Amino acid sequence: MMTRTWITGAGSGIGAALARRLATDGHMVFASGRRLAPLAELARAQAGIMPLAVDVTDRAAIARAVSGLGVIDTAILCAGIHTPTPARSFDAGVVRDLMETNLMGAVHCVEALLPAMIARGSGHLVLVASVAGYRGLPTAGGYSASKAGLIALAESLKLDLDGSGVRVSLINPGFVDTPLTRQNPFPMPDLITAEQAAEAILRAMKTGRFETAFPFRFALVMKLLRLLPDRLYFALMHKATGL
Repeated sequence: MMTRTWITGAGSGIGAALARRLATDGHMVFASGRRLAPLAELARAQAGIMPLAVDVTDRAAIARAVSGLGVIDTAILCAGIHTPTPARSFDAGVVRDLMETNLMGAVHCVEALLPAMIARGSGHLVLVASVAGYRGLPTAGGYSASKAGLIALAESLKLDLDGSGVRVSLINPGFVDTPLTRQNPFPMPDLITAEQAAEAILRAMKTGRFETAFPFRFALVMKLLRLLPDRLYFALMHKATGL
């Protein structure tokens, strides 16, 4: 059955891969991002994709955009940025930008989408966070905090919306080869392509599972780190990163 799907952060990376795959399968896809040019190129290359330039940090603009899209069956909230925030050059402005896009961007979308979904008793919210939200990571205080907040948001929404007909899915990817991660100056274990990540997300959406983390081996390691006593966790991370 064809669905009407809205994907944020669709100008590149996971969002673009998801848009291509869903449109290829015959779904109507609204692909949004800050810049129109990559979205328009995506739409030219694949029928079934409608480009929409909108900034998730702009609450009013998101509300207007959602009101103009009509019924949205599924929203995949992928928009995200990453900038290092090492303690020795800590910058509150950088952290604020990370929070505004990674966390509040999703909040603005959820606020705009939920009333109609609840009223009709159907809909699917897919929040794409990160395994970096499981524990604080070196030089990534702002990013880890934003993703931890997104994980907690998804958990709370799941509890509140159970029985309403509105599904909530949480997706926690590890390292994915995207324009953002290509800026990382360190080796990325178990790196996967954006297309592989999109496949994993689409498989997860077809199940009734709330949380999906991938790739399996790296996600398992991150989940185990979450269970470690603090002293052991900090010692292991210092040894692993040399920081």
